[in-house]
Amino acid sequence: MTRWLARRLLELLLTFWGITVISFIIIHLAPGEPISPMADFNPKFTPEMRERLRAQYGLDKPLYVQYWRWLKGLASFDLGRSFAPDRRPVWEKIKERLPVTLLINALSLLIIFLVAVPLGVASAVREGSLFDRATTVFVFVGYAMPGFWLALLLMLLFGIKWGILPISGIHSLMGYESMSFWEKVLDWAKHLVLPVFVSAFGGLAGLSRFMRSTMIEVLRQDFIVTARAKGLPERVVIYKHALRNALLPVITILGLSVPGLVGGSVIFESIFGIPGVGQLMWQAVMARDYPVIMGNLVIVSVLTLLGNLLADICYALADPRIRLGRS
Repeated sequence: MTRWLARRLLELLLTFWGITVISFIIIHLAPGEPISPMADFNPKFTPEMRERLRAQYGLDKPLYVQYWRWLKGLASFDLGRSFAPDRRPVWEKIKERLPVTLLINALSLLIIFLVAVPLGVASAVREGSLFDRATTVFVFVGYAMPGFWLALLLMLLFGIKWGILPISGIHSLMGYESMSFWEKVLDWAKHLVLPVFVSAFGGLAGLSRFMRSTMIEVLRQDFIVTARAKGLPERVVIYKHALRNALLPVITILGLSVPGLVGGSVIFESIFGIPGVGQLMWQAVMARDYPVIMGNLVIVSVLTLLGNLLADICYALADPRIRLGRS
């Protein structure tokens, strides 16, 4: 197990390095520069001023030199400074917004797991029933519905028409500081209902359908037939024997869903006005703020790779054959 874990960590480091190289090249291949908004629309901006500004940002160096400087900074946990006028350290900008994004994604993953697994198991046990067909329709709707459209629809319905939920921010702007602790918790909960639902909806639909198909396959295995032939209660057969084996691929899929959730935060954080990493990423892309873009990609990559590693570890813990085969 230790040797397998060490090999997985080495693979993650190599994968992370490859991600940074590809991302750095793609970002700099995009048309325009961080100084373009200032220089292109200012007739008084001379070519000499442009070159001085490029030198100040380090953009006059070859691409490999720029990457090497950035990589040396990353080795010392320095993500550089933003190209924005405030020139703040990138990590300070991300650190302010990261807890909100992590909270929303953690709640989304929790909801996906707690709802999708029982829903998939119930559909598999009642294969072909009215309940199974109804959940199938639900899954198709979840797959087909764009997240941004669902967010706008919920904002229109719950925020504007009915007025029962706030549609922007993470807490109230008026009177928040004077609230008690539990009033603040309730206020946060009201603001996060819609973003968390939008974040979890697509993953919930997909994972429940995957859980259904995996559970149906496991229920047809010989060891399930043997367990039923021994006279074990149906509840024991389903939840003790079948579910544990059906969860193995689901654990992997759940770990692989982390990139989609983090990437989706760019959409719903921008729509709901949530000051998270996703909104910061969108603003950095629009401003061509290379250090902030790379800093966000580093955070997203680390979270994604850690999610995959956690899924692999859970898979190994759930299946003793993996531990014995890779130890």
